[in-house]
Amino acid sequence: MAVTSRTPSVSAPGMPPQPGLRERKKLRTRIEIRQAAYRLIAEQGYEATTVEQIAAAAEVSPSTVFRYFPAKEDIVLTDEYDRVLAAALRGRPAGEPPLESLRHVLAEALAAFLATGEQELRQRTRLMVEVPAVRARMAESMSDTAGVLAGTLAARAGRAPGDLAVRVFVAAVLGTLREVTLYWGEHGQEGDLVAMVDRALDALEGGLRL
Repeated sequence: MAVTSRTPSVSAPGMPPQPGLRERKKLRTRIEIRQAAYRLIAEQGYEATTVEQIAAAAEVSPSTVFRYFPAKEDIVLTDEYDRVLAAALRGRPAGEPPLESLRHVLAEALAAFLATGEQELRQRTRLMVEVPAVRARMAESMSDTAGVLAGTLAARAGRAPGDLAVRVFVAAVLGTLREVTLYWGEHGQEGDLVAMVDRALDALEGGLRL
């Protein structure tokens, strides 16, 4: 998913254990690289910002940047929320309808992102709208998130990993999230994004009637 530069809390019951020292150091490096990228992009624009400049601002080597982020687009899109989303989904009530479970999980993650990294979310969304390469990479990134959530949802539903119906279901939900986010960005980032996503999921639940 595309969510924050701060480390998500994972200490609640049912959540993954806190990462070890090595993982925390790696996470800090990823965050520092991403924050440096956002600062430079805000100052001089996306196209003018190079990986070498980002590396220098984060005080790491360009090879280190590429070790954490295979492409420049990944720096502004990658976050640490996939495993948190999966853990939160596993923690939802067993009998809850799948759409309701995903609705709660995504709403909570988005609200947390807005609370702790609103400026980053706004900048990221602008880049999604304005930079074709970022928008294209976003689709690939959301595909990774879809795989994680589909696997978790399949396990909850007692279905086989990779079940086609589950994949289509999750893709539809994340596609809704993507389109609402792009719409929000294209319209000046006005309005309550969480409420907009909720209304869009209502439409999805109602059978996509126009």
